[in-house]
Order: sequence, then structure tokens, then C-alpha cells
Amino acid sequence: MIRVDLGNAPPGSSPSAYETNRRILRQDHGLIQRCLRIVFSRWGAVAMEAANTTTKEPAKAATTEPAKPQASPKTQPTWLSRGVPVFVFLLAVVLFLTITGKWGDWTAGASKQTTDDAYLHADLTPLSTKVSGVVAKVNVSDYQHVKARELLVQLKDDDFQAQVAQAEAGVVAAHAAIEDNQRQEQLQETKIDRAVTAVDQAKAGIQAAKANIDAAQAALGSTLPERRRQEALISTGSTTQQKLEQAVAQEENSRAQLAVAQASLQESNAALLSSEAAVEAEHRGLLVLKSSEAQLAASLAAHKAALAAARSSLDYTRIVAPTNGVVGQREVRPGQMVNPGTQVISLVEDDVWVLANYRETQLRHVRVGDAAEIKIDAFPGVVLRGKVASLSPASGSAFALLPPDNATGNFTKVTQRIPVKITLDPDRRVAGNLRPGMSVLATIHTKSNR
Repeated sequence: MIRVDLGNAPPGSSPSAYETNRRILRQDHGLIQRCLRIVFSRWGAVAMEAANTTTKEPAKAATTEPAKPQASPKTQPTWLSRGVPVFVFLLAVVLFLTITGKWGDWTAGASKQTTDDAYLHADLTPLSTKVSGVVAKVNVSDYQHVKARELLVQLKDDDFQAQVAQAEAGVVAAHAAIEDNQRQEQLQETKIDRAVTAVDQAKAGIQAAKANIDAAQAALGSTLPERRRQEALISTGSTTQQKLEQAVAQEENSRAQLAVAQASLQESNAALLSSEAAVEAEHRGLLVLKSSEAQLAASLAAHKAALAAARSSLDYTRIVAPTNGVVGQREVRPGQMVNPGTQVISLVEDDVWVLANYRETQLRHVRVGDAAEIKIDAFPGVVLRGKVASLSPASGSAFALLPPDNATGNFTKVTQRIPVKITLDPDRRVAGNLRPGMSVLATIHTKSNR
């Protein structure tokens, strides 16, 4: 007898295209069995008839008695006895080819696609250290539920606290250096103002000296002719000696004032040159302070960066939960020395989804957003709802460590499986009880008329 495994419909499902195809296949299967029984029975009858004819003919030749006339049996036409088996055989071949050719279309076009190659998944994060240190305390126990930012493991932070204090002192010193440089710039600007004032004073002295020289020259221009006139008059006796001495004294006084004015002019010129040189020197000093300001600002930035690095290292002594979830087994204990990269504990997030590995022949009409039903082996009778979130861009074998290479050697075609991510709707019946790795039965409701 020929048996065909038609599979079982998903439990609790209503009549669908899948069940219709099953009924059609069962009818075809029954028809094939009846046709084959007819063929086998007909071939058996023909074989037995040929054997009986062979055994009866020698017996008739051995007897001497004349045979009595008997009525001739009714015989079927030869074409009928041979044509029926051929027809049945051809019909069976046609049915077989039809079933094998359309089986893929029937299964892929079903409105419900079911697979038991599905499991619960969640993000599992191994938490490791980034700095070296000694474990001070472990604040959680194995398989404990934690919240985001909750402290899990604390390392001793004495050295890191000292580094932070040292970096903070460096920042304060850098700020003090910048403030001192600013005060130096203000003092230098005051010196420049004084030098500029001295330049102005020297210029004013030069102007005053020139005015004094002009006045002295004017006075000398009036006293010198008077002296000469008095000297000429004294020779003729037309003037007195007193007037002559007075004229001589006035002329000499004018010469003295002219000499003083000329000396003051030279002194003012020298003061001007000195003041201008002082102004230039003070400007150069201000430029030096300005350049030091940029250097001090860079030093302050470096100290701030060192402080940020020290604080970051201090934060790394606290290993906290990045999100809500359940921790695994503790990998460290208080007093244990850890190095960067040492795994201390693992965290499994609360957000759980289904990863169903469907055959590639089942995904013709599966789209993102399709509704899904999930049955978990650990919770019999509970049907969860969800929807298709995404489909993998490649089959599971494509992501393997050693992907298959079908370009060499013998080739055996194997139906590939494509991972499909299904998100679950919230359900109080299983809230907090779902664990990654649980086996599920996933059914996706597709729209086969797309």
C-alpha cells in the first residue's frame, strides 16, 4: 500500500486553503489506490488464466474420449483487457506529476505558515571591566532582576579618587596661571600708557624748549645792539659807565637764557627717544604675554581633559546595569583582582521576542507586519499574539563561521531556513516568566492573495 504523509494542520485552526488541499490530496490518493488495485487484480487474473490454459491443453490431448460439445464462454475483447491497465497507469503518472509539481505552490500559498523550529530570544550582554582593580563588593545575587543604572559590582576606587584630585588641582593651577597672565597684561598696558605719556611730555618739553630758544634769541637780538651802542657812546663820553654795564649784563643774560633753552631742547629730545624706546619695549612685553595666554589656555584644556579621563576611570569602577533585565551567575567575588576585559556578570534584557527559522519555501507571502500566533511549550494552552518585525537578510548558513561552498565537490540541495523575528504583544499570563531559549510553535497569518 502506498502511504502519503500529508502533515497535520495547526491546532485550533479553521478550514483554510491548506485543509482544502489536504482533502483534494486524500481524494487523489484514494483514486490512485483504487486504480492500482484494479491494475494488479487484472494482471493477476490474466496470469492465472494463462496458467490454467497451459495445464488443461496436455490433459485434453491425453484422453481418447471425444469431447462433448460445450457452450463457448463469453470472452472480453483483447483491447479492453490491455487498455484498462495502460489507462490506469497513465492516469496514475499524471496524478503523480500533478501532485509533485503543485505541492510547492500549495504549501507556499497557504494562509498559515507554521514551524516548530522557533525559540525565544533576548539581548544578552556580557558586562566586563575596563580598568584594573580589586573587587570591593558585589551588590547582586545570581538570577536577580535589576533596573537600569543599578549598581552591580564596585571596584576599590582609592587610586582613582587620588587621580581625580590631582587632575582637579592641575585645572585650578591652570586657571590661576591664566589669571596671573591677565594681570600681567593689565600691568603691561599700564606701563605702555606711562611710556606714551612720557613721550607726550618729551614732545611738550621740546616745544617749550624751542619757544624758550626763540624768546632768548629775540632778547639777545635786542640786548646785543644796545650793548654795542653803549660801548660806542662810552668812547665819546656820551653815556655813563653804569648804563654800559647794565647793557652788558642784559646781553649776557640773554645769551645765558639762550644756552639754557638750547640745553633744554637737547634734554627733551633725549627724553623723547628714551620714551619711544620704552613704549616699544613695553609693546614687545605685551606681545609675549599675549602669546603666553594661548599657551596657558592650551594647558588648561589639557588639564581639563586629564580631569575628564580621571573621572571616567573613576566611573569605570562602578559596573551598573545598562537596562532593565535579569543578571546571570556572578563571575567575581569581593577581593578578587580583575583586569580590563574581565567578565564579571551577564545581563539578559526583559524584552523577549521569537526567532522562527522558516523554510525558504514558506516565505513567499510573509511580510513585515503580518499577525502571528505563538504557542510556548512551557505554557500549554496559552496562545500569545505578535507580529512579524523583520526578516533576516540571509539564511542561517550564510552567517555561519564556515559558510558552505557549493562550487566544489558533490552537491546536495538542502532547503535553507531564513530567520524571522516576531515581536510579542504584552500578555499578563506570562509576564516575567518568559526565558530566552524556550521552544515555541510559531504560526504566521499571511495574505496569500498578494
